[in-house]
Amino acid sequence: MTVLFAKRFAELEQQLLGVQGTQSIRANAITGYGVPHIASDVILNWSVKAKSLLERACGEDSSHLRMFTKAEEQKGMASNVDRLLRMKAVFLAAKEDFEGGYLNSVRNLVQAEVFGSELEQASELLTAGYASAAAVIAGVVLETSLRNLCTEHEIGHTSLNRMNDDLTKAGAYNSLQQKRITAMAAIRNSAAHGNKDEFKPDDVKGMIDDVERFLAATLQ
Repeated sequence: MTVLFAKRFAELEQQLLGVQGTQSIRANAITGYGVPHIASDVILNWSVKAKSLLERACGEDSSHLRMFTKAEEQKGMASNVDRLLRMKAVFLAAKEDFEGGYLNSVRNLVQAEVFGSELEQASELLTAGYASAAAVIAGVVLETSLRNLCTEHEIGHTSLNRMNDDLTKAGAYNSLQQKRITAMAAIRNSAAHGNKDEFKPDDVKGMIDDVERFLAATLQ
């Protein structure tokens, strides 16, 4: 996903140059003086695509999207070219932040891609009959995501169960989710200690599904 966003930022930057290349000089209807002009529909075509990208890459509540929306408003006697230049400034700032890894949504996307790959590996191992290995990998993903949540809530990194308790107290999620995580941790621990009689392949399948749902709820 991040690769696609990077590609789209580059494409829209090139398209922006093309839009600017259509600039001409037209006489102002009031003053009669020549002013820079770009057709409104050409600007609209680019701005719709740019705004969609900012919404997905930066987030619906991001300052980048809010500033872009404000920049695309027509102001007084300002020309279309002035409006485009304002949007360009915001777009390039967002592109720079994206490429620098400074957007929370980008970091979450990268993290989601890594976790998703590991959970796919866990599913493949389970299908191949290696339930214990699958449970251990899913447990690693779970514990890592809890550590990240603890960092966000300024909570120390301790044992999985302790972090689970502390995150619940901090309001990161409710007691029902806490119980699910406790159950997942028990499966992980049994698998890590070779106690295969304490869980079934279906339990591991449910664990992988629960970890995926937990990630979907927390990596936003």
